[in-house]
Amino acid sequence: MDTRIFRQADFIEASVNNVGQSLLEGALFAVVVLVIFLASFRTTLISVVAIPLSLLGTCVVLYLLGMDINTMTLGGMCIAIGSLVDDAIIDVENVYKRLRQNHNKPKEERQPVFTVVFEASKEIRASILNATFIIMVAFVPLFFLTGMEGRMLKPLGTAYIISLFMSLIVAMTVTPLLCKMMLSDDKYLNKNEKDSWLTRKLSAGYFKSLAWVLDNKKKVVGTVLAFFIVAIALFATMGRSFLPEFNEGSAVVSAVAKPGVSLEVNDRLGDMMEKELMKVPEVTGTARRTGRGELDEHSQSTNSAELDVQFALKDRSREEVFNDMRERLAGIPGVAATIGQPLGHRIDHMLSGTRANIAIKLFGTELSRMFMLGNQIKSSIEGIDGLVDISVEQQVETPQLQVQANRAALAKYGITLEDFNEFIEMAFAGEKIADMYEGQRKFDIVLRLDKNYTESMDGVRKALIDTGDGRKIPLEEVSEIVSVGGPNTITRENVQRKLVVSANVSGRDVGSVVRDIQKAIDENISLPEGYRVEYGGQFESAQSASRTLFLTTVLALTIIFLLLYGEFKNVSLAVIVLLNLPFALIGGVMAVFFASGVISIPSIIGFITLFGIATRNGILLISKYRHLQEAGTPLHETVLHGSIDRLNPILMTALTSALALIPLVFNGDKAGNEIQSPMAIVVLGGLLTSTLLNIYVMPVVYEWFAKRKLNSK
Repeated sequence: MDTRIFRQADFIEASVNNVGQSLLEGALFAVVVLVIFLASFRTTLISVVAIPLSLLGTCVVLYLLGMDINTMTLGGMCIAIGSLVDDAIIDVENVYKRLRQNHNKPKEERQPVFTVVFEASKEIRASILNATFIIMVAFVPLFFLTGMEGRMLKPLGTAYIISLFMSLIVAMTVTPLLCKMMLSDDKYLNKNEKDSWLTRKLSAGYFKSLAWVLDNKKKVVGTVLAFFIVAIALFATMGRSFLPEFNEGSAVVSAVAKPGVSLEVNDRLGDMMEKELMKVPEVTGTARRTGRGELDEHSQSTNSAELDVQFALKDRSREEVFNDMRERLAGIPGVAATIGQPLGHRIDHMLSGTRANIAIKLFGTELSRMFMLGNQIKSSIEGIDGLVDISVEQQVETPQLQVQANRAALAKYGITLEDFNEFIEMAFAGEKIADMYEGQRKFDIVLRLDKNYTESMDGVRKALIDTGDGRKIPLEEVSEIVSVGGPNTITRENVQRKLVVSANVSGRDVGSVVRDIQKAIDENISLPEGYRVEYGGQFESAQSASRTLFLTTVLALTIIFLLLYGEFKNVSLAVIVLLNLPFALIGGVMAVFFASGVISIPSIIGFITLFGIATRNGILLISKYRHLQEAGTPLHETVLHGSIDRLNPILMTALTSALALIPLVFNGDKAGNEIQSPMAIVVLGGLLTSTLLNIYVMPVVYEWFAKRKLNSK
């Protein structure tokens, strides 16, 4: 017997290992960027120290908060890994530069090393603090998510924010100390008087290109606006989904036969399904549960079955394998099958009560009419591209016995209605009267009528009931016993009768499929008065989460604006820094468009995260401009030299943050990376465009603003 056909532990172990690997690979990318730019072992070491110290501090805080190391907390650290060195990079780069400048002065003009390090750190301290707090604030909307998506994503946000906060503490304490200890040696400074070869080449090239941009402002800004409009148009046309599909390595087939089918017949149908599934080349094994006990958490009737299918992908994709399974199971008569994955199945069940991506819920009053409308809905949507596993909730009439009390006869024999109801309940349902112990096991002793009186209509009629004076009479003397037909199940939601038409989505996004369903139902189905249709499942949850994120993002952007105003004490400068948001949006949208073309909840969170990260470089640039202007530097020189001075830290912070996400982007199909990958794609694409536009468009906008301010004076 194969007892490992489905173990949740296998998926968890694979997920944690994959995310942990992405974390290590991301850290390696960050180190490579630092080595290339800084071209110095000491400066690289000082910057890199921030990564293990920040991660260690994060683990300690998570432990104190009672949280575990899992795929979500590891994912938060993964997304933050590139940003952990950002504060340290800015501090090291500025201190290193000021130490070399101080060393190049005549000996009598040199300041003490402590003073140089302190002033250099102090120079960019406010910018680092505000930039880091802005990134943290940008992540706050995630904590307003409720339901299943909130429970999944909040640990990720918690780990991300804690990681950033720990990196800020390291940059403010450990980094300046290490700079003083390792970078202040005269021999070392003599050896490294000049910038690295890469820095000199980049600065020279940037100087020429920025000068051209400043001479062609309208062309550059016009091109950027055109790209922004294209990005907005693409964003509006992209598909929508709730969460990406997980890669669990196993499938779950939920099969339902006609109500009333015996356990033996359903078992034979299950055997047929397993034989068909084993014909799929990728399938390695199956296991089945036919029906479930009444006391089970997910009790099911005898006409239902669940099959766990283990598979190993070869030449075909998971989607193609699932479609092959559907085609083979479609040949088995009288069975409605829904195919998904274990975790995905449970998520769908939690969201809508059905094991499918989409639940079309029909509310009404008359069950037979609802069943007829349900089948009409099924017929009208069957031709929609990407819609699979369409099924109507099974409802058929089943034979029932009704025992209707004869009040006049009850009164004649002195039997109260309460006594009559109590007898019926005890006689047929049974009543627990005692416990029986056998060793350590306990059994209920239940009192009910003998099966001779419960398994046929004649037996029920002859069942004896006590009269008020102690005699016994047949049940038919005081009641009318009739055979009728009734529905096998009645489901309700908010006290209203409900029938569900369920379906899965394959090869398309859930949002566009639901729009097609709504259009088809509106055009083809005429609902009587008192009947209505609602759409549940992933679509409903995605809409709710998107609304929450939109409202809270507006609040977060307001707080970010206030933090920027507190930094610059100028509304116009705060607005200029916020221009990084549309800059970032261009790259984020383009990245999603070319990667999957679908906006999911993790993608939206990626955009929110991106907005916070993108403002950091804008703050660094504007702060430098103001510092130079306060020193009396002419405007044009301020823009040129200020931009060149901040080029290195801007490129390093952007590249470490972006390239550290590459493992998540390229391993997005691996178990554990499914949630973080869409976020990483958005952040990676957005950082590339926001950095490029930040170092070229931001100087143009600032020069316009400064000239206008001078002219007004």
